[in-house]
Parts: sequence; C-alpha cells; structure tokens
Amino acid sequence: MIRHLVLFKLNEGVERDDPRVVAGVAAFRALPEQIEELRSWECAWNITDRPIAYDFAINSAVEDTGALQRYLEHPAHQAGVALWREFATWVIADYEF
Repeated sequence: MIRHLVLFKLNEGVERDDPRVVAGVAAFRALPEQIEELRSWECAWNITDRPIAYDFAINSAVEDTGALQRYLEHPAHQAGVALWREFATWVIADYEF
C-alpha cells in the first residue's frame, strides 16, 4: 500500500469561506466516489493555529504505484488540483506502508 499525504497552505489573504476554497474542498471531498483506486480517504481543515501549521490536509491510500499514478491522472483529481492552484500551495509525501 502507498500512503499519499498532502498539506495545503492557503495563499495570503485567502480565507476558508472564499467561494473558490469552498469549491476546492467540495471537489476533493467527492473524490472517493469518483476514483476507484482510493482505498482510504480523509481530508479536513487543520484545527490548530500555529505559525508553522498548514491549513488543510489529505491523507489517502492506494494499492501500489500504478494505482497512485491512475489516481493522480484521473480527471476528477486533476479538476480539483486546478481549483486549488488558484488559492493555495502544497507539499506532498508518498510512502509505502
């Protein structure tokens, strides 16, 4: 199995209630119903307020590198990524477990 972690930081001046952000969150929350490669899926807002904290996180799992690639290339995932590019930056980690 491969764990796919993503941490998002909203751009300066962008708030959680911004309509673009609301649409981006909705797009990511809908992915488990659209992408069969996902074996587990969690996404949520950070609940702490620390200077080094990121704002939003995705914690997901897929079977193998092929499934990860199919997930990354899936049109629904790409559409969500395109939304988030407008208002956030992110870091990722993919590891086997």
